Amino acid sequence: MDNVINVNEIIRRIKELKTFKTDRQVADFLGVSKATVSNWMARNSIDFPLLINKLDGVDLTWLLTGRGTPEHRDNPCHDPLAEGEVQMLRTPRVPEALNDRSVTLYDVTAAANLKTLFTNKHQFALGEIVIPNIPSCDGAVYVSGDSMYPLLKSGDIVGYKEIHSFSNIIFGEMYLVAFDLDGDEYLTVKYVNQSEQPESIRLVSYNPHHAPQDIPLRTINAMAIVKFSIRRNMMV
Repeated sequence: MDNVINVNEIIRRIKELKTFKTDRQVADFLGVSKATVSNWMARNSIDFPLLINKLDGVDLTWLLTGRGTPEHRDNPCHDPLAEGEVQMLRTPRVPEALNDRSVTLYDVTAAANLKTLFTNKHQFALGEIVIPNIPSCDGAVYVSGDSMYPLLKSGDIVGYKEIHSFSNIIFGEMYLVAFDLDGDEYLTVKYVNQSEQPESIRLVSYNPHHAPQDIPLRTINAMAIVKFSIRRNMMV
């Protein structure tokens, strides 16, 4: 599944939530024409700011991916290092214990790459964040770029759990991935899917403007599964 965004499913979830029967009702609710909604569905593209503003109080992860529940449960983080809304980005098959936890926020930019950060964590610690109702994790870092917009925005924080074997990859989940390409090092946050190329994985963005990318496993320096985010600015 290379197109993570599925506008038809987003529209279906709006109908389910609002008990609408027709696209016309969705269009009237959003304040657009029925032709606009039809165009969104045909192009698999949608006006995210409009959608999120009109559906204030609806869980963003559920609306965009179908994971979790429609009701947004406020889970604010009030910490000098991280003021924002905590969002669960993974729904494990076996529920994980959620507790208030102290998580170390690291400066991955100063570390230059994820592998160096994992190896010398104490050198790049910015401080501890007390975060409510989260699963166990190994640390947190700032993210940059718009490849996962609107699930993640540049400046948001993600909490992660390191993985030490490619056999532990859970396809379809979101990961921090550090890899080399033509002598340059890259760090990205993407969904990881199976690749048709041998000994490779496929990196897929939520933002449809970013094309999927196959990378060989041998080029990967470090990986970590993303468990939650702290959305520092809830305005889209």
